[in-house]
Amino acid sequence: MLLAVCLGLVGTQASGADAYHFVNGHLITGLDGEPAAEPLELTVSGERITAVGADLASPESAVRIDLDGGYLIPGLTEMHAHVPAPDQGDTYRDEVLFLYLANGITTIRGMLGHPDHLRLREDIAAHTVLGPRLFTSGPSFNGSSVSGPDEARQMVADQAAAGYDFLKIHPGLTLAEYDAMSAAAHGRGIPFAGHVPAEVGLLHALAGGQASIDHLDGYVQALVPGLSGDDSGLFAIGLTPRADGALIGSVVAETVAAGAAVVPTETLLENFAAADPESVFDRPQNVYLPPDLRERYRERLTGTGSGLNRASAARFLELRKTLIRALHDSGALMLLGSDAPQIYNVPGFSAHRELTAMVAAGLTPAQALVMGTRNPAIFFGQETEFGQLKPGMAADLVWLRENPLDGIAGTTTIEGVMVRGHWLDRAELDAGLAAIAARNTD
Repeated sequence: MLLAVCLGLVGTQASGADAYHFVNGHLITGLDGEPAAEPLELTVSGERITAVGADLASPESAVRIDLDGGYLIPGLTEMHAHVPAPDQGDTYRDEVLFLYLANGITTIRGMLGHPDHLRLREDIAAHTVLGPRLFTSGPSFNGSSVSGPDEARQMVADQAAAGYDFLKIHPGLTLAEYDAMSAAAHGRGIPFAGHVPAEVGLLHALAGGQASIDHLDGYVQALVPGLSGDDSGLFAIGLTPRADGALIGSVVAETVAAGAAVVPTETLLENFAAADPESVFDRPQNVYLPPDLRERYRERLTGTGSGLNRASAARFLELRKTLIRALHDSGALMLLGSDAPQIYNVPGFSAHRELTAMVAAGLTPAQALVMGTRNPAIFFGQETEFGQLKPGMAADLVWLRENPLDGIAGTTTIEGVMVRGHWLDRAELDAGLAAIAARNTD
């Protein structure tokens, strides 16, 4: 594997096996609502789960993995991920991919694509690069990349022809440009997702068929009656005192009626609005970020956060949690995403922080897990491919020591990760993490 070579890893014997038999554990299938933990075995051949049940026959020459009373969950999906561009180097790219895997992330949606990511997507699928299954956008549609409706339509045509999975929307598009992009995207059958440009607004984006609204972008603005201009600040934090909570029900209803998915990226906003920024700077997992990137993040967070009123920031985060709970309870398709690597969101680690944030917003651990397992597969129309532990589905799974249904922190107790049949045990994960940390502290 190119990634293993880059990280200085030597694959274990199990990593190269064609079949596996997991025994003496519990399966959390991620099927419906409240996933149930059951004492079952699971077998894998090649890239697929072949059987789930009790007292299974072991495939010929299978590696037997004793779960020691632990738990298997489907691999997690990070729905707002970033993959480094070529100018950041293959080493950093491979480190980011490994960090996702080391945290049980077996699928990612790359939210700022590059032409090289199309080849990377195929290399990952072919196992010539070890990484999570990749869905990738093209380069973003924004105020700098689009100059008029005609250019928007041409960008849609070019990206659809190139084979990107979806289009990424950033701020800065005019209403006319957004509508031209939307019509062209629907005409070519390619979804679009991401931010809500200020001139467009949430309700228009929902009516236009935007596939996902990320960061809860546009929601606070939609709660301010008669809003004009754009003095809202970072993700509308300055508008919090003017937000009318009585409008939440109607905005949520519009979201559900439109069929749009929501990717809160709550931990990103918690980083910006942290009551104690030093606690963000001092997280142990920051060692897996390059020193220059950590410094840029510190400067960004210090510069943005220094002017925040901490009481207003706390109210802002509370409003977001109310929105998250209302959206979930009303049936919106909620997706796990943290925006990594961005502003101290270390790839993989931040997804677990996001799960914690979802539980803090009022979801049960089971409901939070579904955001990162079954729901992304539904979003991509691949419910029979990944996101559950069922025969015939991709062998994406994570071995946990502790039951995450008893406490969402259980998702961090990882003993091994399998991505489409490739097994990474705890020793291999630790070796890869140590290699990354060493490079970042030399």
